[in-house]
Amino acid sequence: MVARIQKRGLRDFDWLLAILAIGIVCFGTIQIRYAQPTENFWVKQLIGLGIAIVAMLAVAFNDYRRLLNIAPAFYIFGLLLLVIVLIPGIGLKINGQRAWIRVPGIGQFQPSEFVKVTTAMMLARYFGKHRTSALTLKELAIGGLILGLPIALILLEHDVGQVLTYLPILIVVLFLSAIKMRVVVAAIVLGVVLLPFAYWVGVKTHLVKNYQQERINVILDPEKADRRGFGYNTWQSILTVGEGGLLGAGNSSAYSQSSLKFLPEPHTDFIFAVLAGNTGFIGCIIVLLAYVLLLSRLISGAKRAPDRMGMLVVMATVGGLTCQIFINVGMSLGILPVIGVPLPLMSAGLASLIATFIAIGFAISVQLRRFVN
Repeated sequence: MVARIQKRGLRDFDWLLAILAIGIVCFGTIQIRYAQPTENFWVKQLIGLGIAIVAMLAVAFNDYRRLLNIAPAFYIFGLLLLVIVLIPGIGLKINGQRAWIRVPGIGQFQPSEFVKVTTAMMLARYFGKHRTSALTLKELAIGGLILGLPIALILLEHDVGQVLTYLPILIVVLFLSAIKMRVVVAAIVLGVVLLPFAYWVGVKTHLVKNYQQERINVILDPEKADRRGFGYNTWQSILTVGEGGLLGAGNSSAYSQSSLKFLPEPHTDFIFAVLAGNTGFIGCIIVLLAYVLLLSRLISGAKRAPDRMGMLVVMATVGGLTCQIFINVGMSLGILPVIGVPLPLMSAGLASLIATFIAIGFAISVQLRRFVN
């Protein structure tokens, strides 16, 4: 089997997928450079890209089934990282969130990004077995537990935005695992009905913090939002997007919102706003089309997977990436609350970059083994 894979390796390797991912990162690094010209975030991003490519190749040229068979070990290791980050003195607290670990020589590392991959692996392993009947209540409960453990720990970090990016992973896996349609419909209806009630309860019990309420109010009623208070981030992002126009203000603009440091976190949360300001509407469309092509390559690879486990782990990645892209772009355009979700492959961040490339490595590994039993 190894000989066959080595022979097919270069031919069946999804070069387009890898090149798309690397290209988006490189283009994002340019935006990071102009967003924070006095910092070295762009240098760290390039170093991270090198590490990420090595990680991607390591996963791609390993049998994904072997990796998924030891998914419980990776999953437990990920949970331990989430516990460690909560320990004062080890976990770094930034903007009210204790979600990072300092790595000497590299900087900050966010374990929850890595755990997203291990959770997808665990779900794919559990639901990937061959089946001829619909999911049972017990299986649904176990799937919820697999997702619930990391989510509970991340909530202790006060990182609600990260939690939202985990949910599509389970949703996609369940949807592709013979879940009964009446369960899906019931869940959607129940969610729509209970969401306002849950928000009301959260407000009354103070589980939904005041700043979280204000961020939601900024979106619901932008005209009354305090543009120097809780509405500041959203308003500055909208201004940055607007100044780009059709073709962009140009990367060399010394008077852009990001260059003048009006736009907060331009290299992470609002990198799409920086992109819009520099390259305009046309540049944004090109980047979004690149994302669409990347996601379509992942879906195409999932369709050709030799087994359910391979298909599920790739589609879980698609669900997670799609959610992140939607939330980040929505934040930048002012149609979603600011919850600190990075734009995959473009935002500065070592953990997110490596985790995304590992997920892409799984997709390539699945494709390399589609003719091997």
